Amino acid sequence: MAVNENEIAALVQQVLKEMTGQAPAQTPKASAPAPSGGAILKTSRVAMMTELKHFEIQEYPIPEVGDDDILVRVEGCGVCGTDAHEYKNDPFSLIPVVLGHEGTGEIVKMGKNVKVDSAGKPLKLGDKVVTCMIFKDDPDITMFDLNKQNVGGADVYGLLPDDDVHLNGWYSDYIFIRGGSTVFNVSDLDLDSRILIEPCAVLVHAVERAKTTNILRFNSRVVVQGCGPIGLICIAVLRTMGVENIVAVDGNEQRLAFAKRMGANETVNFMNYKGIDALAGAVQDAFGGYLADFAFQCTGSPVAHSNIYHFIRNGGGLCELGFFINGGDATINPHFDLCSKEITLVGSWVYTLRDYATTFDFLKRAIAIGLPIKELITHRFALEDMNEALETNLAQKGLKIAYVRKDLI
Repeated sequence: MAVNENEIAALVQQVLKEMTGQAPAQTPKASAPAPSGGAILKTSRVAMMTELKHFEIQEYPIPEVGDDDILVRVEGCGVCGTDAHEYKNDPFSLIPVVLGHEGTGEIVKMGKNVKVDSAGKPLKLGDKVVTCMIFKDDPDITMFDLNKQNVGGADVYGLLPDDDVHLNGWYSDYIFIRGGSTVFNVSDLDLDSRILIEPCAVLVHAVERAKTTNILRFNSRVVVQGCGPIGLICIAVLRTMGVENIVAVDGNEQRLAFAKRMGANETVNFMNYKGIDALAGAVQDAFGGYLADFAFQCTGSPVAHSNIYHFIRNGGGLCELGFFINGGDATINPHFDLCSKEITLVGSWVYTLRDYATTFDFLKRAIAIGLPIKELITHRFALEDMNEALETNLAQKGLKIAYVRKDLI
């Protein structure tokens, strides 16, 4: 999809508005699930996280749709590691909250001012959409080119405290998208692909960050450390860009096997090696006696971050993207790990609007060249089973866990 950055900026700025004010949440109990037909209900169930490690199904009236608003009937939403952190520890102090930011669904009602999406593509009833950022009246966001502003400076559906609207996350029958939000029409993608857009955007952004080092090239030897969904998608993005020589490092043989299906040439199971020297030697052997030109650290483990420098050649590069929240301190030796090797290090955190638009084309390309990207979704749960979905994620069973509307499972 060709996207004109000036057009994106103009259209997004046009819909910049303050979010509605917050108010204490009520907690009515839920009744029946939404019907599988096309009728719009007067109420919507949500999976409200009311305390640590507990979702409660509640039901709220669907608000009137204003001139700039969109009502979406949810079809599915991925369970993110961020959701798992919130479910377990509430690091963002959001409780009570409706989680779910990797969602997608169908427009069932829209305000009269809504004509096009954030890339200028027409919007109509029945279109399938995803959301990205919610912009606020914040100079730190609006003073910059919106195509380049990291999503970390804006609000995101699924990470909003509860308010008088309640339908603020994708773990719901319906989500209420308010003016000031970014919305993309992705009707040309199937449900599984749409559920994977948000995590894939994280890796599209990371690879774009890596390219700024001028070290990552077609013929680069690349090591990807960590083969959860993020690391596996990283391998897929690299393969769609033409990078051929990829070594995956993880401690789980099933995930390493999937890494090969995603495009890794060789794999290294760190469980088979004692000490960093032995592990680094195994990575070097996997590259035919060479260290990596570039590395991606996708685990969120401080120990893994400390180790990865040993996999990289002098003059090589590293992209660290594994730490969405504070995962603790990592110990490195600045002389041996950075200075004497002249490592170029970049950090990567979530994505920009441009990365979101690019991700749609990445998914189409990955599928076209035969990568099993949609097989990342290994478990699907109904809304009333969100507690089980999050526990499955925490237990690291399967790969990608998702909430899917019951009639679509």
